[in-house]
Amino acid sequence: MWSREQLAARAAKELQDGFYVNLGIGIPTLVANYIEHDQHIVLQSENGMLGMGPFPYAGEEDADLINAGKQTISTLPYSSFFSSADSFAMIRGGHIDLSILGAMEVAENGDLANWMVPGKMIKGMGGAMDLVAGVKRVVVVMEHVAKDGSAKFKPKCLLPLTGANVVDMLITDLAVFSRPDRNSKFELIELAPGVTVEEINAKTTAAFTLKAPMASI
Repeated sequence: MWSREQLAARAAKELQDGFYVNLGIGIPTLVANYIEHDQHIVLQSENGMLGMGPFPYAGEEDADLINAGKQTISTLPYSSFFSSADSFAMIRGGHIDLSILGAMEVAENGDLANWMVPGKMIKGMGGAMDLVAGVKRVVVVMEHVAKDGSAKFKPKCLLPLTGANVVDMLITDLAVFSRPDRNSKFELIELAPGVTVEEINAKTTAAFTLKAPMASI
C-alpha cells in the first residue's frame, strides 16, 4: 500500500499549471511538498492567505505565518494576505480550481463525511462545507479502511455529511477511484503496488466499476 507521503505525491499529479488550490488538514497538506518545480500552483488558505510557500525548516518558523490547520508555513514573492471573509468569497465564488481533502467516509454516490463524529469533541467544522460547495473539483485522500478494519468507501455515509455528491476522485492507500462527472459511478483506475482487485473488493462495500487494463504504479 501507499504511505502518507506516496498518497500526497499521487494527489499532486492532479494539479495543473495555473491552478488555484486549497489543501485540507492532514495528508493533503503534504501535497505542497510534491508540486513540480516547473508548475505554477497557487495555494490558498481559508484563514486568509494566497500563495503559501513550503513548510519552513526547523528553526526558521514564524509563529505568525500559519495555514488553516495551525501549521507554520512560509511565504513566496507573490504571497498576499487578507481577511477570512475575502478568503471564503474566493471559495464560494468558484475561484478555486481544486481542493484536496481528507475524509472519514466517502459514499458511492460521491457524498463526503469529514467534519465530525457524533459524541466526540471537535474544534469546529472549518471550511470543508464551503470548499466542497464552491470549488470546481474535489479530490479526497484517505486510508481505505478504518482502524477497526471496516470500509470507509461505502454505499452510504453513516456520519454527518460535509457535502452531497461532491467527490470527483478518491485516492486511498490501496487504490484510486475516479469519475468523469457527478452523474457517473466511480471507476477503479489504479492499484497501489502489491494490491489486487480482489483485495479492493474485500475491503470496499461501495459499488464501483473497473477500468481495463488496470494501472498499477
